[in-house]
Amino acid sequence: MRKEGQLSPEMQKCIDACMESHSLCEQTMTYCLQQGGQHVDRTMMGALMDCSDITRLCADMMMRQSPMAMEMAKMCAQVTAKCAEACMSMSSDPMMKRCGEACKACSEACRVMAAMPA
Repeated sequence: MRKEGQLSPEMQKCIDACMESHSLCEQTMTYCLQQGGQHVDRTMMGALMDCSDITRLCADMMMRQSPMAMEMAKMCAQVTAKCAEACMSMSSDPMMKRCGEACKACSEACRVMAAMPA
């Protein structure tokens, strides 16, 4: 049992994965804008923006132990999975692959959190 105010190891892992995904999505957006072409496709940029926003919000809610954090983790798992899929569609590009892998790891960590009892 964890003490009041302490984060569980699973929650800390999820926070870390969310922050990594957030950071890589931000970096990848800049990279995509520099690359142009298919990198700035509306679907790709939308997936990156949504993922960046929700991962930061999810991490914030877990850090402050919001009662809605597990619901947010469930939604975050869905958004990060879609972003991972979009990025991996260009997996021959090392930056896109790196972002896709981080988003996939975040999705998995969020699924674990969402399944935990409140």
